[in-house]
Order: sequence, then C-alpha cells, then structure tokens
Amino acid sequence: MNKKLITIILTVLGILILLVVMGPFYILNEGQQAVVIRFGRIVDVQQEAGLKLKVPFIDNVVRYSKRILSWDGRAQDRIPTIEQLFIWVDVTARWRIADPAQFYAAVTNMDNAQNRLNETILSSVRTVISNNTLREAVRSSNLINELAEAPAQFIADADDAIIRELQELERSQDTARQEEIEKGREALSIEIFDAVSAVTPQFGIELIDIIIRQIRYSDDLKESVYRRMIVDRNQVAQLYRSAGEGQKAMWLGRLQHEQETILSQARRTAQEIMGRADATATRIYNNAYSRDQAFFEFWRHLESYRKTFPNFNPVITTDMEYFRFLERQTPR
Repeated sequence: MNKKLITIILTVLGILILLVVMGPFYILNEGQQAVVIRFGRIVDVQQEAGLKLKVPFIDNVVRYSKRILSWDGRAQDRIPTIEQLFIWVDVTARWRIADPAQFYAAVTNMDNAQNRLNETILSSVRTVISNNTLREAVRSSNLINELAEAPAQFIADADDAIIRELQELERSQDTARQEEIEKGREALSIEIFDAVSAVTPQFGIELIDIIIRQIRYSDDLKESVYRRMIVDRNQVAQLYRSAGEGQKAMWLGRLQHEQETILSQARRTAQEIMGRADATATRIYNNAYSRDQAFFEFWRHLESYRKTFPNFNPVITTDMEYFRFLERQTPR
C-alpha cells in the first residue's frame, strides 16, 4: 500500500512539475508584446511585461518587439522624374508594431512584414518621384538663390556701390539663379509618408517617419548636371570679370582725367613762369642796352656766332656785314 501511495504521489508531482514547466505560465520581457493563439485563433493579446497565464499544451504564444524598428530598403532601380530624368532614390524609415493581433493576422512574422513594407514604400517612392521634377527631389529650399543674391566682396577695397552693382548684374542673369522649388525633398518625404501610412495600419504597423536619405544621378544625367554646373559657374565668373573690367576702365578713365588736369595746370603755370621770365629778361636787356648800346650789340653778335657757326660749311667767308666784329682789331 505504501509503495502504491508513493508511486501515486510521485506521478502527481511529476505531472505538476511538467505542467509548471510546460504550462500555464510564460514571461514577457520589457520591449516585448505577444499574441496567444488557440487552435489557430487569437484568444489573447499582451503588451505589458510580466508573468502571464495560458492554457498548457493548447495555447501558443507568439512574441513581437515593441521597440521602434528600422527599415532600410535597397535603393530603387532608376526612377524617372516628371522630366524623364532618371535617378536612384535611397529611402529609410522607422516603424513599430502597434497592433500585434492585426500584425499576426495580416503578416504573421517579421520576414513577411519586411516584404510588405518593401512593396508599399518602394511603390510610393516611385509614384511620388515620378510626379515631381528633379529639382523638387534634390533640393530642400531656395537658399542657393538667396546666397547668390549676396556675392562676396571680390576686391579688397571694393565699396558698397560695386557690391550693389554686382548684385544687380547677377540677378539679371538667368543662369545665376536656380529655378525656384515649390515643395522640396522634405515635402516629398512627407508625401511618401502619407501614402505609406495610409496602408500600414491594415498590417498592424504604425509608420513613424520616412526620410529620403540619398539621391544619386544616373551616369548620363550626372554628366549633364556637371556640364550645366560648369556653364553656370563660368557665366557667373564671366560676370565678375566683366564687372572687374568695367571698374578697371572707370578707374583708368578717372586716372587719365586727373593726369590731364594736372598736366594742364602744369602747362599753364609753366607758361606764366616763362612769361614772367621773358618780361624780366626783356627788362634786363633794355637796361643793359640803355647803359652801353655798343657792348650790347657786340654781345648779341657773339651769342649769334656761337649758335650759328656749328651749322656753317667748313669753308666760309667773312666778307659780310654779319662778321664785321671779327675784322676789327680793337673794339669800338
């Protein structure tokens, strides 16, 4: 009897231990949530951490993460913009399982969820990019035009008038300004987010955000963009060179005018000095002539001889009134 009792007790203990080990309890850790499946139907949803109950051997617990998860899909194949310019668009997103019961019913596991997100996000990216221009996808603001309206001071001593002139010249050049955008990359990201977030609730997924991480040009478009950038920058450079040449011509004109003014004043002053000198010389000559007319005449002839003799031929005659002072032995 004792042996039978012991056997019964051991059997009951074993069953209890098996029930405890296999059975009514399961643990949800922080950051986890679960659905309890009984005969293929969801009978319970748990989203708080702790010790939970289930029916042993019948209920199956499927655990999911409560954390924010990332989606990094592959870069799309070339997507045409509205101008039929092809680009690659690399997008990243964050999401979480908001309704584990709906998630289990719609996609069941994480692999299927990733596939659904791939299809939904990539389709929305293609739709939005194809309905917008390249500049809307590439740029986020019109800051490039605002910067173009404030060129740097390219001459060390350039004054405000030159800077204003450059600003007006550059604003007058169509190539110096980029076409204005109406939406921009951030707005397109929001459009993609709105399109995807309208679909994901049916998968039990809450989409947190979508960001266009990178846009790459196709090889043919890259060459076209580079050529356009080179042409634009060359035209802006030519604009600055033209402005510089204009300033150079202006300053050279001012310099020439100032030079002519100074030379004119110098000539007038020289003429005045020469006039005064001639008047003084005439007065001195008159005074000298009045004192000794013969000596004055003699001196004037000697000065004339000194100037004219070098121009005469080697053979000359003195039988001329002009050389009368050379014939006399004694002065008058």
